[in-house]
Amino acid sequence: MSADALKHALQVASRAIGAPDNTEIILERPRDPSFGDWTTNLAMTLAKPLGKKPRDLAQALSSALDLAAAGVAKVEIAGPGFLNFRLDPGAQASGIARIVDDAVHWARSNTGGGKRANIEFVSANPTGPLHVGHGRQAALGDAIATMLEWTGWNVSREFYYNDGGTQIENLAKSVWIRIAQQFGIAVEIPEGGYNGEYIKEIAGAVIAEKGDELILAHVREGAEAIAAGKHPADANLFDRLRAEAVAALRREQDKDMQAFGVSFDTYFLESSLYTDGKVTQTVDALVKGGHTFEDGGALFLRTTEFGDDKDRVMKKSAAKGGDYTYFVPDVAYHVTKWQRGFARAIDVQGADHHSTVTRVRAGLQALEMGIPQGYPEYVLHQMVTVMKDGEEVKISKRAGSYVTVRDLIDWVGRDAVRYFFLMRKGDSQLVFDVDLARSESEENPVYYIQMAHARLSGIFRVGEIDATTLRGAGTDLSPLTAPEEQLLVKALLDFPALVEGAAQALEPHRIAGWLLETARLTHTWYHKHHVLNEPPPIMNARLVLARATQLSLAAGLRLLGITAPERM
Repeated sequence: MSADALKHALQVASRAIGAPDNTEIILERPRDPSFGDWTTNLAMTLAKPLGKKPRDLAQALSSALDLAAAGVAKVEIAGPGFLNFRLDPGAQASGIARIVDDAVHWARSNTGGGKRANIEFVSANPTGPLHVGHGRQAALGDAIATMLEWTGWNVSREFYYNDGGTQIENLAKSVWIRIAQQFGIAVEIPEGGYNGEYIKEIAGAVIAEKGDELILAHVREGAEAIAAGKHPADANLFDRLRAEAVAALRREQDKDMQAFGVSFDTYFLESSLYTDGKVTQTVDALVKGGHTFEDGGALFLRTTEFGDDKDRVMKKSAAKGGDYTYFVPDVAYHVTKWQRGFARAIDVQGADHHSTVTRVRAGLQALEMGIPQGYPEYVLHQMVTVMKDGEEVKISKRAGSYVTVRDLIDWVGRDAVRYFFLMRKGDSQLVFDVDLARSESEENPVYYIQMAHARLSGIFRVGEIDATTLRGAGTDLSPLTAPEEQLLVKALLDFPALVEGAAQALEPHRIAGWLLETARLTHTWYHKHHVLNEPPPIMNARLVLARATQLSLAAGLRLLGITAPERM
């Protein structure tokens, strides 16, 4: 018996006492379980339209309610007019039958109606291996995408490569210097360059492939120019090194994501916005729309017209280089998302992108293309601090100045990395305790959850029962009356609404929290109640509960991209 049956019965009862047909029925779990299984403030919401006191309406609703149809054993009126419901244990337990019989569709919905949603995440500059912040983005973005898929959205995962600008120039210069060093030229990487071991690897690969083409005099001349803060005279070689470095690091980042179990549908290059004329078209449209002005040789966008605290520079003055500021290509990029048919765009980024939100949205509104005000949506995450052996880890041997995603995966495994990145709300600081994440103990949440799933699998293995042959319909579930069983049943029945709410809020940590609490309830039930070798009515009911719980835990883990092992 699901909450839908109680909602329907309340809808019928409310109409019987004169409530409008479109009355919304809201059910919530009481904060204190001793108050019952469900509560509603329906009587209070009807007080004004019906012109009656809430407690009188609560009494009328209680009298009109078909208890059997609702699966309700008892109704209590509390406070100013709350209705608290205690469900019949057997009726409540019957709700888990569908989990066993229709696991593929259970907990899924069609809220999105097949509309297209673009989830952009990671989007790292191709200047080095992915760090732990990118890992948190990857976990968040992938889980959000999966939750939206489960709620009826047609999702596309996208990686945006910032393959232009000063950072890419510094990358190419760093590779040039490392090549020069391998030729015995005594030069150092300049300030702003990249010092990780991966730069030496790229330089070595270039030498191995193109050594015969590298002219020592040109290498030396270019290295000395870079060290002096200038640009190498051999522009062709510099461009080739830049392209080689970007390609090598894109391959490296692809391997990072493969190790993390994340794949993308689209890789979008920032450079294409310039080569395809998208940036110029966007700027021209903003100027034509009258939303820009010039001051001191710089071009400004009137972002204050759209909620910003001051107007923002779009293009610097010639004296300052005449470059577009960083948010301009972002506006052009999001125009392409809208033009590609994405009704919804969600960007998962670090908290340092907070200032981007208003500017990008202002630019999109100023274009007057019919793009919704809240487009794109942003999920901003805070930093990750990595602790190992009781100390903060800041340096990776390969990356140089930061811990990489691959480091964490090598230390604790993919499943633990994903869960730890998702167990806290994205906008909260996260301490990643490596020692805890690789421990095989109840204190390790991902181990604790996976062990719960493995224990349930073990019941069927020991009993030599093919769990896939179990059916919920037709099984008498009324024996599931023990408090531990009823708590577990309620947790399972709450899962579909939890998925819906987590998807709407873009908060996968809700799934992580549900998994941990449901694992706790599972372990408690497992230790307190036998399943096999009980009288048939009890054994059969508990087998269905074990299977429903097993499937539910596996579903929650799958939403987060984590495996559900059958043995541990």
